[in-house]
Amino acid sequence: PAAATAAVVPAAAPQAAPAKAKAAPKTYSVVSGDYLAKIAAEHQLKGGWQKLYQDNRSTVGENPSLIFPGMKLTLGAKAAGSAAPSEAKKAAPAPRSAPKAEKKAAPKAAPKKAEQAPKGDTISADESDAAQKRSGATTQTGASQSTGSGWTAPLDSAQVTTQYRASGSSWSSGYHTGADFRAASGTPVRAIGPGTVVSAGWSGSYGNEVVIRHADGMYSQYAHQSSLNVSTGQTVTGGQQIGLSGSTGNSTGPHLHFEVRTGPSYGSDVDPVAYLRQHGVSL
Repeated sequence: PAAATAAVVPAAAPQAAPAKAKAAPKTYSVVSGDYLAKIAAEHQLKGGWQKLYQDNRSTVGENPSLIFPGMKLTLGAKAAGSAAPSEAKKAAPAPRSAPKAEKKAAPKAAPKKAEQAPKGDTISADESDAAQKRSGATTQTGASQSTGSGWTAPLDSAQVTTQYRASGSSWSSGYHTGADFRAASGTPVRAIGPGTVVSAGWSGSYGNEVVIRHADGMYSQYAHQSSLNVSTGQTVTGGQQIGLSGSTGNSTGPHLHFEVRTGPSYGSDVDPVAYLRQHGVSL
């Protein structure tokens, strides 16, 4: 008899290993004393505070230094509605002149209490004085002095109420990036020296601002103005009026926020008072 033929059963194909579940993004609630760099370091976030800011841009807003207790941040993933910086710029280009009321962007979060806001960018001159007393910092007062070389203080009577590098829990850098000057609304704001206007218009948290490039490659910034008298590309002289002080943007009281930078944008700040002194201007 013929031998029985064994049936050959094909081996079953191995099942693919289940894909590893992607870790769900975490939500972090900002507490007093936090700033983006600190949060990124504590949670070991890849990309540092810059990536954290990019992922939460729709929540934080235009200025990464403005966070406050209770704000919800997404860690490790882009928050819903956040746009990359380039996309944000395309969606909302900065106007070249003071914006009309209806074009002012709505706040991204609930109004901040004065004591939660970063000193200088969001507090009035009176509140700034109180903050100086609490921190032990001194206030510089006195009339500004012009020089024969065309350099001057940004206000005719300059009184510094919040100094450069004053500590602040709501700043991403951990410190105040400029100097605040006491100024009632409508006080003339002046270019500190000759240069070319590289930006003049609405700038989010800074409100109406002017940025000027000087011959030495440095930049000066004048924020929270009520109105502007110059436009982008215009050449200005030292002491020329460029606008009027106010409380536009993220500010609870009239004052002038003044910065000196190595570049035109946030994050390249140097001591503005020291820079003025280098040009012979005393406060």
